[in-house]
Amino acid sequence: MHVIIGGNNKGKVEEAVRKIKEETLNDKVEFLYCDLASMRSIQQFVQRFKMKKIPLHVLVNNAGVMMVPQGTTEDGFEEHFGVNYLGHFLLTNLLLDTLRESGAPGCSARVVTVSSATHYVGELNLDDLQSSGSYSAHAAYAQSKLALVLFTYHLQALLEATGSPVTANVADPGVVDTDLYRHVFWGTRLIKKLFGWYLFKTPDEGAWTSVYAAVTPALEGRGGCYLYNEKETKSLAVTYDLKLQRQLWARSCQMTGITDVTQEVL
Repeated sequence: MHVIIGGNNKGKVEEAVRKIKEETLNDKVEFLYCDLASMRSIQQFVQRFKMKKIPLHVLVNNAGVMMVPQGTTEDGFEEHFGVNYLGHFLLTNLLLDTLRESGAPGCSARVVTVSSATHYVGELNLDDLQSSGSYSAHAAYAQSKLALVLFTYHLQALLEATGSPVTANVADPGVVDTDLYRHVFWGTRLIKKLFGWYLFKTPDEGAWTSVYAAVTPALEGRGGCYLYNEKETKSLAVTYDLKLQRQLWARSCQMTGITDVTQEVL
């Protein structure tokens, strides 16, 4: 595969590119700058990608922030909701035409969105998506991960309704030993430090389900799945609420300037 890694930390991504090239002997690996906390940056990333005139067979929405102190993105969105959810929502929608052109019957393009088991305790507050009423870092993170599941299911419905050769699935990586935990409660960080080797997956293990969703022949033409440990499982009951999916999608379109085609399509 020709792999493009979008990220906002040039040093870290270039190191990842170097390692991948070294380990796989694949020279078609590159870095393109993309800051999901900025709609302008996302639009520029998409422009640069499209200028390459290459197909897009797999899009993995994997970026995220967790339990960060209350703050806002460049566009004024609460950071968890803006980066984890709206950034991926905009990126995916801007790349949908390329995904459609790249897929074919029997060889669908794929959108893999990484959520989290935290979505099971999440609540979507349509009246306060920005968590401005009373801020809880945990609640804001959980809401963003819940929104990603609702987004995926509605996206899959739109793709199916239009006969697009593209599928959308959710990957739950499990509890993974990464830098994401730097903002959590000190006691949790201590447990992670002492017992992480036993309780947490390594980053490699955490990537398995995303890679499975991206490449397994078993999921050819199948979308709308919530995958954990390479198996389909049930997400939170409310994620299957079609009205809630539509409401969130419509609100997300308003926030990002995307045209909502739901009524025309479904």
